[in-house]
Amino acid sequence: MANPIDFYFDFSSPYGYLASTQIDEIAARHGRGVTWRPILLGAMFKVTGGQPLPTIPLKGSYAVHDMTRTARMLKVPFKLPSKFPVAATAPSRAFYWVNDRDPALSKTLAQALFHAYFAEDRDISKPEVTGNVAAKLNLNKEALLRALEEPAVKERLRSEVDAAIERGVFGAPYIVIDGEPFWGADRLGQVDKWLETGGW
Repeated sequence: MANPIDFYFDFSSPYGYLASTQIDEIAARHGRGVTWRPILLGAMFKVTGGQPLPTIPLKGSYAVHDMTRTARMLKVPFKLPSKFPVAATAPSRAFYWVNDRDPALSKTLAQALFHAYFAEDRDISKPEVTGNVAAKLNLNKEALLRALEEPAVKERLRSEVDAAIERGVFGAPYIVIDGEPFWGADRLGQVDKWLETGGW
């Protein structure tokens, strides 16, 4: 079995959300699995000096237009949340806590959290909201909320973010195929072709 693809994303990234609706299907067409890896773009921005796209003059308004257009093309529900961006700490910790117990369920949780934020305008940065989304998947909300404050869970997210930066991850989505990196949802076509051909 070929190595899984690494899919780095931030729960507050619109392009991360859009890519999340496509990456597993693309990988499956080529017999690959996908390892989902939430990160915190704020930590990357401290290294790169970057900032959220919609906050950048001129470029920001285009980005919002492009996100909306891309969502229409993909037939994915999308509206820029009323509170944007938000800290993705709570949903990311929740993901890793669930992932250590049930990797498949953690991916389902990630998809549900993305949908809650970008389709339903629910502020998933609030632990209570993240807990409510998890509860809909029959996860124990109270146990999850307690886990978000556990030192081990906090450290798990920190170490994942540090490892991503060490690997060269600086944005979201960031996809790595056998060491080959692709940044951005607009590179999904290249990802598909790379998997098909074995690279060029």
